[in-house]
Amino acid sequence: MVTKAKIAIITYSTYGHIFTLAEAVKAGVESSGHAEATIFRVAETLSKEILDKMHAPEPKDYPVATAETLKEHDGFLFGFPTRFGILPAQFKAFMDSTGGLWSSGALAGKPVGTFFSTASQHGGQETTALTALPFFAHHGLIYVPLGFANTHLFDVSEVVGGSAWGAGTVAGGDGSRQPSDKEKEIAGTQGKDFATIAAKLKNAVL
Repeated sequence: MVTKAKIAIITYSTYGHIFTLAEAVKAGVESSGHAEATIFRVAETLSKEILDKMHAPEPKDYPVATAETLKEHDGFLFGFPTRFGILPAQFKAFMDSTGGLWSSGALAGKPVGTFFSTASQHGGQETTALTALPFFAHHGLIYVPLGFANTHLFDVSEVVGGSAWGAGTVAGGDGSRQPSDKEKEIAGTQGKDFATIAAKLKNAVL
């Protein structure tokens, strides 16, 4: 009997762009028929005073991920915005809390992928994901890139976020640009393909 994989989509988003992509990723996961997905967010490290000065909206009412969340799921899709071409401190703080899982090898062999948001086309659509790889390597996670599985990634007629590393969106310098339909379709493709691989790993016969 084939068992569905449990996928945790773990996000951080200041202005909501990643949350929008996460919903598209989730729809893709569930469309595969091979997995179920839950969206989480990591804890905020900035004070309310700072967030108010940044005009950041209230975050989505997703459950807050903990190290236990990683133990309970079969695979992970991490979504986060860039900070100067690298992952944000909030996500690093979350990964820094997983030392116990690292020492026990609890995550070894589980699949992981990334999706992201940047202000510009050249603001980290590849490097942001790249900076997450040391965490994955130390935990023994199996990194599953998107590749060029969706033809929109070849589209040069308009701004389209994403890369071989994962789905992405380009938010604009002031954050006014929202994920486009093409970017959400790419996110859906990533979710569907990742779910299929996660289910194969979960149901593999050794």
